[in-house]
Amino acid sequence: MRKNYHVTKTNDGWQGKLEKGQRASVTGSTKSEVVQKTIAIAKNQPSASIKIHKGDGKIQEERTYPRKSDPCPPKG
Repeated sequence: MRKNYHVTKTNDGWQGKLEKGQRASVTGSTKSEVVQKTIAIAKNQPSASIKIHKGDGKIQEERTYPRKSDPCPPKG
């Protein structure tokens, strides 16, 4: 079963949090810092995805780890 993480803006900075989780797995003052830390967590899972949100809450991009587990891989 795939674990889904969301990187979102908070009042204090940014957080990486497991979907439906109670607490953030990762927090930081910059988006790039939190994205990198959340990717490191995701890569240690058998199957995980990260939804990276913009400051306004809309999804900017989604990444799947490992790549071979992506249900909709990009062509090319």
